[in-house]
Amino acid sequence: MAHENLDERLINALLENGRESLRSLSDELDVSVTTVSNHLHDLEAEGVVNGYTPLINYEALGYDVTAVINLKVEGSALSDITDRLEAEPQIMSAYETTGDFDVIAIGKFEDTDHMNDQIKTLLSEADIEESNTSVVLNTVAENKQFELPVEI
Repeated sequence: MAHENLDERLINALLENGRESLRSLSDELDVSVTTVSNHLHDLEAEGVVNGYTPLINYEALGYDVTAVINLKVEGSALSDITDRLEAEPQIMSAYETTGDFDVIAIGKFEDTDHMNDQIKTLLSEADIEESNTSVVLNTVAENKQFELPVEI
């Protein structure tokens, strides 16, 4: 019974506290430290668990402006544009999408002037055909992860 849904239970425990020790996890999950270690190693090897990182409150560090940037890109340039976005340190997320725009990117900026400068630099790319930028007024949910269902 202790091993049933162990991976899901282990992931949920890590979501609650990613810094929890293997010993604490083994106590919580009622399995040996070796079992936790082996399952965690397998989850990492499979790419399910991709690292352990702190959640940073960028607003507390002065990055008060969040922008959602929609881009329509000339077809063959899509990978170049997404590579460029990925390399931009203040672009937190970038997605290739269906619909009216090819790419949606989310960035954090110190102020609207800084945002404006970064977006103008980005839009200087000849392969960007159209853009639409929205400034976030209120963050409802961010960096959200969800627990996995565990069947009993």
